[in-house]
Amino acid sequence: MRYVVGYQPDERGADAVALGVAIARAQGVGLDIVFVVPENAPFVSVQPRGRRIRAGEQEITDARRKALKLVPSDVDADFRVVDADSFSEGLIKTAQEDEAALIVIGAASSGVFKRFTIGSVANALLHASPVPVALAPRGYQNQGPLTRLTAFIGDRPGAQAARDVAVAAASRRGLPLRLVSLVALDTHEHSDSGEAIHQAHVHANSVLAEAASKLLEGTATVTVAHGRSIEQAIDSLDWEDGELVIIGSGRLAQHNRLFLGSTALKVLRALPVPMVVVPRPHDHGAGERRVPHV
Repeated sequence: MRYVVGYQPDERGADAVALGVAIARAQGVGLDIVFVVPENAPFVSVQPRGRRIRAGEQEITDARRKALKLVPSDVDADFRVVDADSFSEGLIKTAQEDEAALIVIGAASSGVFKRFTIGSVANALLHASPVPVALAPRGYQNQGPLTRLTAFIGDRPGAQAARDVAVAAASRRGLPLRLVSLVALDTHEHSDSGEAIHQAHVHANSVLAEAASKLLEGTATVTVAHGRSIEQAIDSLDWEDGELVIIGSGRLAQHNRLFLGSTALKVLRALPVPMVVVPRPHDHGAGERRVPHV
């Protein structure tokens, strides 16, 4: 089992490696740290009659040294150079070739008030990746191990897939699982907010009972977080340094692809911890659905 980590020799690359290490640690999962270079990159000669090397080979050498220096000795990691037209294309191609369970990247570095922003690479991956994508918040340095998993629950398409992944991951890792139902009261201005919170508790407890019955290891709890907005609801929650959030992709996702809906985008921008986005599977007939390994 491998995780693909998108690496660039900058802060985002370091954030991605730290998160890859945290998720992989103590699970026997190896990391493929991927450095993407443009396809058909020109070659130059060190000397008129010397060995021909790829232009930028020194940059690759430096990137390899910096990346592997970030990985502790107890985590298996390989550094790979991949030719592709874009960074996201190179990561997806590698994940498919390796049958990787996860792609890990750092968030864009332009955010000021929030630790997450969606850059071009994350945006491309979140519209095209066939495997779950883990996003490290800016400045992420915790290398694990993970201490708790949180799954946002709801009744929209994609929520069940996220719950399945969260339950399987918590059980396999022996971690506590927190199930969170978010209630934005501003969206209930023409209805009874108290009733909305009550219904959220009823649904959350139903999901909790289902999750608890499937957990072989670890424990499950449920929390209903509410505020005037999704952001305020998230701000009301406590967060651990070793926490990982799991959320499902939106209803507009194509077959086994990711797509962040409006609620998930609000969640992402307010989170202080890493988040994994799980593709929403499209069922075709009977049969057991494969749960991604995170």
